[in-house]
Amino acid sequence: MSGGGAAQGGVEQGRVAIPDKLYYRIGEVEAITGVPAYVLRYWESEFRLLRPKKNPAGQRLYRRRDLDLVIRIKTLLYDERLTLEGAKKRLVAESRGPAQLDLGVRGSALEAALRRMRDQLRALRDRLTPPKI
Repeated sequence: MSGGGAAQGGVEQGRVAIPDKLYYRIGEVEAITGVPAYVLRYWESEFRLLRPKKNPAGQRLYRRRDLDLVIRIKTLLYDERLTLEGAKKRLVAESRGPAQLDLGVRGSALEAALRRMRDQLRALRDRLTPPKI
């Protein structure tokens, strides 16, 4: 298998072409990320988000999201120089962040829609309620 095939059928992550596959073995993850297998196994014990499946023979099978997480952990630890605890906290914050941020962005539109609905319901109530004499 040539290196050009991986670049054609894969996705670029930084400088490394990642083959577009369902599962990656630990050796492939090691080659793609540059993180040794023993470090990957250690990170599995430290980061709860990193839990590759295992096949019946006990071999680790990383999914694409696991591979992306390994690359993110590597960036946090090696490039940003965070401690393990700092990287864990950052990953937890990032995993919770988009949902909260998404609500914040849509909050004003949602609020306006609820106000319109309330006004429409009040108008309907006023039409259905007999006038007080």
